[in-house]
Amino acid sequence: MQIAVVVVILTVTSEGLRVLLIRRGGAPFIGWWALPGGQLLPSESLSNAASRKLGEETGVDDVYLEQLFTFDDLDAEGTEAGIDSSVTTAYFALVDTNRGRLRAETAWEPAWFDVSELPELAFTNRKVVEYAISRLRNKLEYTNVAYSLMPESFTLSELQSVYESTFGRAFDKRNFRRRMLSQEIIRPTGRTVARGAHRPAELYEFTSRQPMFL
Repeated sequence: MQIAVVVVILTVTSEGLRVLLIRRGGAPFIGWWALPGGQLLPSESLSNAASRKLGEETGVDDVYLEQLFTFDDLDAEGTEAGIDSSVTTAYFALVDTNRGRLRAETAWEPAWFDVSELPELAFTNRKVVEYAISRLRNKLEYTNVAYSLMPESFTLSELQSVYESTFGRAFDKRNFRRRMLSQEIIRPTGRTVARGAHRPAELYEFTSRQPMFL
């Protein structure tokens, strides 16, 4: 039995919540879109393998990364031709696309996809993506993990946009502001930023850029 790792790498852009996919170059499912992943290297731990894949695909490794679940039914046909069965441990990571850069690998064609308009995926990778999105939404209710999707400083409108993209619905501006400030996971920086003809907006930062529970 083989042990593999896949990583659901999520980001939020102006187009919404997106996931990184690669084009498979080998059997089975050659040419299909799939989550980045692969077999563990000799003596490599699951978490180290996930961090390695994250770094290879985005160039960053200091972002939020969490183990999701271990699946034994994702690839009944085997992760490589001739492999009868495997166990796959899935992780999910949150990346600010302004910091990361996609792997320069033309054969894999790495690309960001809107989570609501996914192509047909290899194995049962869609199941893993859906599980990761559910976990992220749950995490945003009681942790500060949104820090990994944001720059060092940001406006409340920009933070609200990330939450709305993740949950797929709009939030009341006043209620969102009240909730974020009451949780004490963000604080004002004392600086403002001007965007277009609008009045300058106050800039905020996370009180910690490490995982915190509310």
